[in-house]
Amino acid sequence: MELENNYWNDRWKRDETGWDLGEVSPPLKIFIDQLTDKDSRILVPGCGNAYEAGYLLASGFTNVTVVDISQVATERLEKRYAAFIGKQLTVLHQDFFTLDGQYDLVIEQTFFCALDPSLRPAYVQQMKKLLQPAGQLAGLLFNIEFEKAGPPFGGSAAEYRRLFSDDFEITEMSISPHSATPRAGTELFFRLSAG
Repeated sequence: MELENNYWNDRWKRDETGWDLGEVSPPLKIFIDQLTDKDSRILVPGCGNAYEAGYLLASGFTNVTVVDISQVATERLEKRYAAFIGKQLTVLHQDFFTLDGQYDLVIEQTFFCALDPSLRPAYVQQMKKLLQPAGQLAGLLFNIEFEKAGPPFGGSAAEYRRLFSDDFEITEMSISPHSATPRAGTELFFRLSAG
């Protein structure tokens, strides 16, 4: 974990956060607005600035967990969301692949694309472990191959369907019509069901 931690800490310290939209991603805002169970156990992995978690809290959700491998990122979150910690929000400085727990929903936003593609099968298995039966994994995946070496790392809908189909029911995977302008046409909104 130390090498990864140092890499991402350095990116945060140098403000090399080109993935950061500065707000909750529009497709995820729309998705969150449709959720009705405010007590759902929700996880946001590789949370960064955790705009999605902030929006969940502002919307009245009561059981949100965020995890990031960067201590710089998690310390910033602990300050920003101090009033919620221990009540509605849990902030974890941890490697996602060592995380335990059971969640009703995992929200994916720029975490999958930050992982080396060799880790994608492990990502699938960890998500399967973390989601309770009938739990959901939902969010955004890049539907583009990037010209330079990542992160971010891209992919395609066909690749993701192969990756997830043995362990999840794919309930939705299509180009998002609501992506932020810089990402228009390059993001897939997806929902997968466990169990």
